[in-house]
Amino acid sequence: MITWFKNTIPASVSYMFISALGFALMAACVKSVSQHGIPVLEIVAARAIVSGLISYVVIKRKKISPWGNNKPLLIARGLVGVTALYFVYYSVTKLPLAEATILQYLHPVFTALLALIFLKEIIQRSTITCILLSMLGLLVMVSPNLYGETITYSWLSVSAGVIGAFGSAVAYILVKKLTKTEDSSVIVFYFPFVSLPIAIVLLGNDFVFPSLMALGLLVLVGVFTQIGQIALTKALHCDDANKATAYSYVQVIFSLLIGWFLFNEAALLTTLAGGALILIGAMINIFWKR
Repeated sequence: MITWFKNTIPASVSYMFISALGFALMAACVKSVSQHGIPVLEIVAARAIVSGLISYVVIKRKKISPWGNNKPLLIARGLVGVTALYFVYYSVTKLPLAEATILQYLHPVFTALLALIFLKEIIQRSTITCILLSMLGLLVMVSPNLYGETITYSWLSVSAGVIGAFGSAVAYILVKKLTKTEDSSVIVFYFPFVSLPIAIVLLGNDFVFPSLMALGLLVLVGVFTQIGQIALTKALHCDDANKATAYSYVQVIFSLLIGWFLFNEAALLTTLAGGALILIGAMINIFWKR
């Protein structure tokens, strides 16, 4: 069974599934810790501390330099990443988990387009099919908010999710370029290296001393982030950027289940229907050639 799985599922797909689950659990921890009164920038700083420590240990075990070769591009990846992260976290704290994830996971669409423009990657038919079905699924999932008055969200929260998605796409393009010259651990290390001082400066006097429960959640934010980041970097190293990131839509499914189980966020029928379309699109993208 394990041999069949390894021969059937490409490595990039396996890594992306692990990445999606890691980021879904990270988002759940972010939402939980925000309910303890911890500001978004403090969550960003905590994530950077945990991720930075783990990355540095991994780099030391590999006996490589943490500073990399293409320092300007590595710093740019960090700057773009921390900007995107703030907007993503803000939307997660203000919106239901599933809806926030839906907005965040517009980024594979942006990534495919940016990869076409800047990396000259060809968008395969399977990826186009996946994107179309996924966008249709997203439209179905948000349709009650577009045409009804039962559920409404602030434009600020929704806009933050979209901006975060675009920023994530830009970061993924930078990661794809960096995988040609940098070790994956170095790429991951530069994110906390750049984001930590920025988050601390912007946080200022808004720091809230966390309770023991909140502290544990902050640590888990960093741990699950590290799992997601490493798996994502390996996925991008295995495949084209637009091909690999298309599989990340499965985080929507993970978030639906986590939101229902942990936060009692009952999924609407339209949410379930849209999630099914997204999952079908991902499966087509995986098994198209097989």
